[in-house]
Amino acid sequence: MRRVAALLLLIATPTLAADPAPQDQLAGLFIQGCLPFAGTPKALRAWAADNKLPALPDAATKAFLLNAPGQAFDATASDTKLVLASSDDGICSAIAEKATSADVTQALEAGLKQAGAEFRLAIDRDDTGDRGLHYREYLATRNGRSWRILAATVNDPAGGRAMLTGAPE
Repeated sequence: MRRVAALLLLIATPTLAADPAPQDQLAGLFIQGCLPFAGTPKALRAWAADNKLPALPDAATKAFLLNAPGQAFDATASDTKLVLASSDDGICSAIAEKATSADVTQALEAGLKQAGAEFRLAIDRDDTGDRGLHYREYLATRNGRSWRILAATVNDPAGGRAMLTGAPE
């Protein structure tokens, strides 16, 4: 777990800080744990095992994956509860218990730039059925690979659960 926290700290923050903000930890987990392995759940799960991320119980896994087959891992770092969810179809998500929409956007875009990915915003809208949710969809590329990235956040200045999801394009 310490190794993952160190990786997250290095990837998500340009300067070392004692406790990176939740959005930085979320973006770091996503860029380290999801993007390289989107489309290859076996490789993602091997990465999770190598980094000693404990698997979540079946009930929690089903909840995070909305009953889709797959595995979910506890990636909690510092005081931020984080989950890495890997569905069998290759879609990967990083989930934080609490972060604000603006902060997640800033951390994700900064992290993608730092990782050398080119990206563009394709969709920026509230959920049509639940105005309490906001979506930003990106198309990103790096080293000949392409992804569709969805940032789903709560429309509340105080923040709420945030999720970054990646799938190969």
